[in-house]
Amino acid sequence: MSFLDRFLKEEQDKTVNSNEEQPVKTVAEARDLSLPLSVDSQKYVQEQIVVRLREIFDPEIPINIYEMGLIYEVNVAEDGKVEIIMSLTTPNCPVAESMPEDVQLRAMEAEGVRSVNVELVWDPPWSMYMMSEAARLEMGFM
Repeated sequence: MSFLDRFLKEEQDKTVNSNEEQPVKTVAEARDLSLPLSVDSQKYVQEQIVVRLREIFDPEIPINIYEMGLIYEVNVAEDGKVEIIMSLTTPNCPVAESMPEDVQLRAMEAEGVRSVNVELVWDPPWSMYMMSEAARLEMGFM
């Protein structure tokens, strides 16, 4: 299954699952960051990373890189190691060298993160369809 197919399926699943009642976790349950990290703790760490990635803006477009769809995956392992798979709008992007480092530094700020590996990929190539609806609306694509 290609990344785009997986991405679209996950978006569809989010819509379907958002109507189901989710078990309520206390902050203490979600923040038990002792190793190995539980599934809930991994999700908590992932959410904290996403919060930080939403603070990084594309230098040419006034939208954060997460809403732009430049972050393909944020994976948190039981041992607190994080893998972020990302792309840029184009290989000729002026921040091609510095953006992955910025992403790594911001992700390292999240509680529970032990190390971060950022992988810059070009396949699948970024397209405007990877942007969130809010980002496409902001850019006038909707």
